[in-house]
Amino acid sequence: MQAHTRPVIIEMHGIGKVFHAGSIECQVLTDVHLAVRQGEFVSIAGPSGCGKSTLLSLMGLLDMPSHGEFRFRGESTEALGRAERARIRNRHIGFVFQAFNLIDDLSVADNVALPLSFRKDMPTRDRARRVVEALGSVGMAHRMRHYPAQLSGGQQQRVAVARALAGDPSILLADEPTGNLDLHNGETVMTLLSSLHVAGRTICMVTHDDRFSSMADRTIRLLDGRVVDESSYRQSQSEAESGLDERRHSASFP
Repeated sequence: MQAHTRPVIIEMHGIGKVFHAGSIECQVLTDVHLAVRQGEFVSIAGPSGCGKSTLLSLMGLLDMPSHGEFRFRGESTEALGRAERARIRNRHIGFVFQAFNLIDDLSVADNVALPLSFRKDMPTRDRARRVVEALGSVGMAHRMRHYPAQLSGGQQQRVAVARALAGDPSILLADEPTGNLDLHNGETVMTLLSSLHVAGRTICMVTHDDRFSSMADRTIRLLDGRVVDESSYRQSQSEAESGLDERRHSASFP
């Protein structure tokens, strides 16, 4: 199937997000338009504080936009209540976090099985099969009886990816999945995500690392809460680096 004919999983039109702290209003995202199709690997890049993680949380229905239209798998999300959003997350969205978010007191197998425990219509045998398959897909089936503290950081993140995959989601959302890893383990996790994409998975990933961002099919650049083109993004980067150099120079000569 041609890329442009694949179903659209995420569709955003004029999305904005405002946070309030007392009388202070903070506009985090402004007039965001984007679409993610089935089978795509999309990277979301930009400087710290530009709204990357906020955008990903909206994509994953962890939060709702302040204005604009957001459609998930062709359906409007505007009227969804908290319980319905939770049901959609459990069945259609897999999350991978920078901090792994594994539960120390649960074995690897039980961590991966945890999201499936909320599917009351799924037989126990099917849950066990999915856990084994998910761990096998990330090369961690031999560690299923271990606990998170017995694993390296890279291994913990692979288990976190298995947990996200166990429910066979429509889309995998990864927020700085290499942020807590050294170079070697970061590259291992990125190779894993790339192989999942080749196998047909739809992935949206937030990253600050251009090496990993370039592994995606395309990159969405954010700047001050807005989607910008490559030239605007590069110019902003250059200006920021120039300003940093000037501050360093000034600091050297009191």
